[in-house]
Amino acid sequence: MPRQTARPRAVFLDIDGTYADHGLAPEAHVAAVRAARSRGHLVFVCTGRPLSMVPGHILDAGFDGTITGAGARVEVNGELLRDQRFEPGLAALIVETLDAHGAAYILEAPEALHGRTGVDQRLREVLGPIFAGRPQHDGILSTDVDPLEDILGPMQYSDDLRSTSYAKISVFDSPVPLKQLMEGFGPGAGLIPSSLSALGDRAGEIFMAGTHKAVGIQVVEARLGLHRADIVAIGDSANDIEMLEYAGVGIAVEGGHPGVLAVADRTTAGPAGEGVALAFADLGLLG
Repeated sequence: MPRQTARPRAVFLDIDGTYADHGLAPEAHVAAVRAARSRGHLVFVCTGRPLSMVPGHILDAGFDGTITGAGARVEVNGELLRDQRFEPGLAALIVETLDAHGAAYILEAPEALHGRTGVDQRLREVLGPIFAGRPQHDGILSTDVDPLEDILGPMQYSDDLRSTSYAKISVFDSPVPLKQLMEGFGPGAGLIPSSLSALGDRAGEIFMAGTHKAVGIQVVEARLGLHRADIVAIGDSANDIEMLEYAGVGIAVEGGHPGVLAVADRTTAGPAGEGVALAFADLGLLG
């Protein structure tokens, strides 16, 4: 029998732009996840999306757990380990401020996305032209999933969101630059750029200060007794920087955010190039 020379790895995968593109994962990525797990390695989803926005067909590959909301919620083998939300007073203040300035935003919670009545029309106007310019096929993936419906599908609408419980906010259109609005929120909130760079400084993600993907990974690490050196993280966006820094091996997607590339130990291809499968093979996870 071959001698086991290494402990199992624990791999944390970003979804958008890493494991999947436009909500669809290449078959090679699904197969890689299943093969790695069959060999005793652990594989987790680690996404900025709230659980309510993670399609079932993504999770169907089979994972050992999920980190969603960029570290706000952690679930391992069906056990909920963390579910952090904005403190109610700050949550209401942010909503009131965004409403006062006429911003178009979505409140992200594990159970649903929440938006003001009529925000769907604003999002169609703002995002429609951006999504319309994207290629519909890229050779590996059939990308005919409507990205607007990906966002609007889990939405619930209300005229007053001040009492809503949520973990993160995606702002898509603010007449006032978000950095300016952030000054009124104090140290409990932070801001990262939108992954839709074409929206500029009128868009971004408002998150709970001190909450990021590496925090979620640490919760899993403590629960399962993992060794940090055995942790692998793969991602492409600004909200992946902390997890790539924290991981024993941080892998950035080629062409990803400059901050991610700067902290990565190595790079791999995007979903169209089956980069997760290539990375798994390079790490020896597939056999």
